[in-house]
Amino acid sequence: MTQPNFLLITADQHRGDCLGVEGRAVKTPHLDRMAARGTRFSSAICPAPVCQPARASILTGQLCRTHGVHDNGIDLDECVGAKGFAGTLAAAGYDTSFFGKAHFSSYDPREPTGRPESGLSSVDFGPDWFGPYMGFNHVELMLSGPSNHPPQPPPKGLHYEQFFYGDGQGEDRVARYLAGSDSTKGAAQTWHSQLPPEWHYTPWTADRAIEWLSNGRNSEKPFCAWVSFVDPHHPFDCPEPWSKLHDPASVDLPPHRTRDLDKRPWWHRAALENSPQGNADEVKVRSTYSRIDPQTDDQLREIIANTYGQIAFIDAQVGRIMAALEDAGLAENTIVIYTSDHGDWLGDHGLILKGPMPYEGLLRVPMLFTGPGVKAGHVVDAPVSTLDIAATFSDYANVAPGLPQHGTSLRPLLEGDGKRDFAMMEWELLPNRVGVALSLRTVRTRSAKLTKDLRSGAGEMYDLASDPHELHNIFDDPGRAELRAELEAYLGQRPDDIGPINTPVGPG
Repeated sequence: MTQPNFLLITADQHRGDCLGVEGRAVKTPHLDRMAARGTRFSSAICPAPVCQPARASILTGQLCRTHGVHDNGIDLDECVGAKGFAGTLAAAGYDTSFFGKAHFSSYDPREPTGRPESGLSSVDFGPDWFGPYMGFNHVELMLSGPSNHPPQPPPKGLHYEQFFYGDGQGEDRVARYLAGSDSTKGAAQTWHSQLPPEWHYTPWTADRAIEWLSNGRNSEKPFCAWVSFVDPHHPFDCPEPWSKLHDPASVDLPPHRTRDLDKRPWWHRAALENSPQGNADEVKVRSTYSRIDPQTDDQLREIIANTYGQIAFIDAQVGRIMAALEDAGLAENTIVIYTSDHGDWLGDHGLILKGPMPYEGLLRVPMLFTGPGVKAGHVVDAPVSTLDIAATFSDYANVAPGLPQHGTSLRPLLEGDGKRDFAMMEWELLPNRVGVALSLRTVRTRSAKLTKDLRSGAGEMYDLASDPHELHNIFDDPGRAELRAELEAYLGQRPDDIGPINTPVGPG
């Protein structure tokens, strides 16, 4: 096989079980087809359960205490980012590109950072700027988009915002985005957006990628493109008709919807009840936007139905991108990956969004591969991570990685061989997030999971084979001491290259 092309497609906050092929009631025909034609990893996890650390880990192949982005609001060192898989492949002759939400740097810093993704610095990057950035030769980015706020009006903003406001009608579109139709029964951060779909960032991201694949890339070179969709990140604001594609009465509710905090380690309650620390803006973001109060079943149905609409909207764009690959004659030599930075609790244990409770809904992500050499119709239940993507690219391209790798190439598993014992997640939280400092480490095997706070020694452990909904914390069960010792031994295999704790530049 000649050097293959790589097309990495990611969503933001897409749970691993929210695919039609996984058995849930979400409509994902294109992703299901991709799974049928390639390999699906049924036990893939994220390396960190929030955006910036997870994305930096995908790019670098390193855990967050090594690359330094150990929570949102901490900017990835550009020298480190440039040595990630994009820069490594670019140096080896690949044409590299990025489209959509990068989030390698903070959107909301307290002061200008000089980064294009900073709302206070994006004004310095005009409409003629297209990179390079973090090893990608060509980029077309959104600053934040409606996933965090309505699109930033000029002079703030990047390529999506320039598109959104370019004809002078942006403020009208913001009003239509914020307008909701019909009742969502008071569900938190949920409405049927009236923004016309053609102005939404989901098709815009696909449009820019398709244009580059068809006309913009250097056809004399292999390529590596990262196409990064923003949804199904909250708010749950899918535009019509996608927001109404799934009937709330027909969606599948999680089986356990109670905040049984007394059965969990101490930080579960602390994360929900403590006040975040920091300046007033940070406290507001962490206390309101990043926390959702318990929802009724009817409200949860509205949230899930809109989330399914967001996913189906992305699925349609994945279908368009795959068709464009075929039309351009690129499909036979392109390895395509679909995954997410992390998941969402989506009602599990009475929780919505994300935080320091790494239940399966948050930890597990979809991961689909298709392309040359990838075994078709294959399901791999070995514990793997999106941390492994960078090493996989290096392996297939026959290029030495630019950074020491914590991930391992998935190629043996994709070709029908190989094994894995465990995958690891870590997250260093400062008090500005939930009011308490935590050093969380999680290890997951095929059938069990352990999370430990290294600061206090407290933890939780679940037998996923007999307790898939994580109802029974067996961390302190003397009858499961052998399992705990095995999982803690895996935690001890983390490489000894941990860096210092960094200071955030803002909330995220």
